[in-house]
Amino acid sequence: MHLVRIALLATAFLVARPGNAAEPPPHVSGSPFSINLWPGPPPGDGGPRGPERVYTSGSHAGAVSNVSVPRIEVYTPPHPNGTAVIVIGGGGYARIGMGREVMPTATWLQTQGVTAVVLYYRLPADHWPAVAPFQDAQRAIRVLRAHAQDFGINPARIGVLGFSAGGNLAGIAETRSAATFYPPVDAADRLSARPDFAALLYPVISLGQPYDTTRSGRELSTQADSVEAYSAQLHVTPRTPPTFLAQAKDDPIANIGNSLIMYDALKKNGVEAELHVFDKGGHGWGMGTPGSEVAAWPDLFARWARRNGFL
Repeated sequence: MHLVRIALLATAFLVARPGNAAEPPPHVSGSPFSINLWPGPPPGDGGPRGPERVYTSGSHAGAVSNVSVPRIEVYTPPHPNGTAVIVIGGGGYARIGMGREVMPTATWLQTQGVTAVVLYYRLPADHWPAVAPFQDAQRAIRVLRAHAQDFGINPARIGVLGFSAGGNLAGIAETRSAATFYPPVDAADRLSARPDFAALLYPVISLGQPYDTTRSGRELSTQADSVEAYSAQLHVTPRTPPTFLAQAKDDPIANIGNSLIMYDALKKNGVEAELHVFDKGGHGWGMGTPGSEVAAWPDLFARWARRNGFL
């Protein structure tokens, strides 16, 4: 494993909670609950044909598709430390990898005192426009920040963590937080959509050559400017939040160059960043098989987050 690190000063900020944001339902510590992201139908035309689907067998067991009601599912740990992480599964914008990636990570985050927030986002493969998942991610950050006090969350310690295509979604959420992906719908949309930190695991970063070989790129290509709009490294600025990256050199789906070009863009802009490159691991490892190289990433991420004041 090779480690590259750049540690520079990053600025965190507090965002006020709007007084008229809709209240979440009562909850008990450890009991998950869902909050729909949109007060009415989500923006944009299209959508899936048929009900939401959960894969029950095969390599995609636990994955979800046909999402028509984008939402967050919140898991509050017994002893919250004030940090929240929105966990975003991959699946090439055709499904969301809940079983192997999202839910094990959400469970682990709770052991660290972190409020785990699972994002169910709309998928272009389900006939939503390419911008739909980016609308949902941006809205999720704002909705969570609006309810930070209700959940015992510090509004300046909200992060995003994404796998594969979810890494692309998290990467755009952190680099294009000021973009207007949808018109405001309520008071929550007056809040910042900038996450305070990000973790990108075997991410799809670039949709351009020579990295234009993923299903993510194909599903987003229904938007004419998708390569420019959704290649995260093109949008890094000094305001991009601190970022943790991890990927295996032998990844057959997302070329290791994705993490390298993202790290390089972060470094050039003076953003706090840490990159871990594993010799072996492939793609889609989630928390990692115990004893494998890639299974080291949760501990490495926790140490990084702690050094930067997020744990």
